[in-house]
Amino acid sequence: MCYLVFFAALGILSILFPGIDLNSYEQTDLNRLLEEEPLRLMFLAVILAPLIEEGMFRTLIIPSPNELIFFICTWLLVISLAIIPEDVYWMIKYGFLILLIILSFIFLKEFIPLKWQRSLCAFLGKYYKIIWALTAVVFGMVHIFNYVEGFELNFVLVLLIFPRIIAGYFFGKIKVENKSLIWPIAMHAMNNGLVFVFLLPRILFST
Repeated sequence: MCYLVFFAALGILSILFPGIDLNSYEQTDLNRLLEEEPLRLMFLAVILAPLIEEGMFRTLIIPSPNELIFFICTWLLVISLAIIPEDVYWMIKYGFLILLIILSFIFLKEFIPLKWQRSLCAFLGKYYKIIWALTAVVFGMVHIFNYVEGFELNFVLVLLIFPRIIAGYFFGKIKVENKSLIWPIAMHAMNNGLVFVFLLPRILFST
C-alpha cells in the first residue's frame, strides 16, 4: 500500500514539476547483468542479496546471539567481496563466500563468550526502535551505489532510494513482530523475486 501511495505521489510530482528527470540515473550494472547474465542476477537478487543485506541491517534489531554472530559474518563477507578479483567466475566466488560465512559463524560462535553475546543483545534490544529507524535509512542510502559509483546525494536520488527506505522499515517491522531473521529474509527474497518476474519479458525478448 505504501509503495502504491509513493509511486502515485511520484507521478503527481512529475506532472507538477516537469523539470525533475527521474530517468537521469540508471542502474547500469544491474541492467548489464540482466542482459548478459540473467541467471547470476537472479541468484544475487533472490538468494545472496536477501541473506547479506538482512544480515547487515536487520540482525541488530532485537538480536539473538546467533543473529549477532551472523551480523559480523555478513560484514566479513562484504569485506572479502571487495578483495576477491572481479574476473573470478561468479559461481566459484559466491560459493566461497557462502562457505566463508558458515566457517566464520562456527568460529565466532565459539570464540566470543556467550555472556558477551547475551549482554550485547540485551543492550541492543533496549534501543531497537532507534536501530530499526537508522538501519532502514542506511539500507536505503546504500542503494545509492546502484545508480552512481561514488557517494552522491540529491533530490532525484533521494526519490529513487525512498522505496528502499520504506522496504527497510517493513523488513524491520517483520523482524520485530516475528522475532526471527528468517522472515525478513524471506520477504526480501519475495520482493526481489517479484521484480525479477516483471523483468522476465525484457530478458526473453532480448534473446
